[in-house]
Amino acid sequence: MERSESKKLLNKIWQIFLPLILGAAILVWTYKGFDFERVYSVLSDGVNYWWMLFSLVFGVLGHLFRGWRWNLSLAPLGEHPKLSNSVYAIFVSYAANLVIPRVGEVSRCGILAKYDGVSFSKSLGTVVTERIIDSLCVVVITCFTLLLQSGVFAKFIKETGTDSSFVFHLFTSTNFYITNICIIALIVLAFFMFSKLSIFVRVKCILNDIWMGCMSLRRVENMSLFIFYTLGIWLCYFLQFYVTFFSFDFSSDLGLMAGLVMFVVGSIAVIVPTPNGAGPWHFAIITMMMMYGVSKDDAGIFALLVHGIQTFLLILLGIYGLVALPLTNKQYKTKNS
Repeated sequence: MERSESKKLLNKIWQIFLPLILGAAILVWTYKGFDFERVYSVLSDGVNYWWMLFSLVFGVLGHLFRGWRWNLSLAPLGEHPKLSNSVYAIFVSYAANLVIPRVGEVSRCGILAKYDGVSFSKSLGTVVTERIIDSLCVVVITCFTLLLQSGVFAKFIKETGTDSSFVFHLFTSTNFYITNICIIALIVLAFFMFSKLSIFVRVKCILNDIWMGCMSLRRVENMSLFIFYTLGIWLCYFLQFYVTFFSFDFSSDLGLMAGLVMFVVGSIAVIVPTPNGAGPWHFAIITMMMMYGVSKDDAGIFALLVHGIQTFLLILLGIYGLVALPLTNKQYKTKNS
């Protein structure tokens, strides 16, 4: 018994610290030799904070759309949680992912189970469906971006002054090793997820509830609204990133296409199991910004500040959700008692 408990504790420790170690290692590698003193000078007089604050509005709005969409997915299952609880659960889930990557999907189901009595396994099924839809959205956006880029790539190389030496730079040992580390991490994550899934397979009723949650999409009453929320989520995610370009002089003229390319690459990078994609996201954005003619130091500053501020937003929203959930539900119970 003690051995089993020790094994569980060890697994928990690995789940927390391994992503942190991986993210930190890639960050250290990416920012090797970086002049961090420049960050302070840029923070003092090189950032337009109004644009940065405006970008965060889209970050909050994207979470709201996700919470509202979740309620639409749950309704066909006979589950009708408070709309505010669904939104707060989303807030908390993204903050939880900063501690243990991918644990947020489980935590938000637990929140609705606690405050609204929503079936945990059914809500988990809707989350699985969400992730499939999100993956399809990333694939569509990626294909769309590649299609657009295929016609302008030659012109882009000429206008930005990029030459063949940059291609060689992309395949230096550092970039090669970081890319392979990220791929290995994704394989480990996939193995971990499949091993966890086998636990559910052993319990037939739970598996059935999850399947019902996955199939709930077919019975959504207002499919137009569901599609609108889905488009709204990804438009907000893109605008949250793209608007930050205008916060810095060196990125303000990069253009919409550059923003779309970097958004796609960044969206793929955050799949790597590190807190909010820290490390892989920085590496991807810095590499792509350099491809568009931005210096490595400027690209490093952009990635560091934008990721830091967006992560801080997730922490604030998570704290707000944790505080608001018991308060609003206490008021609701008092009002209806």
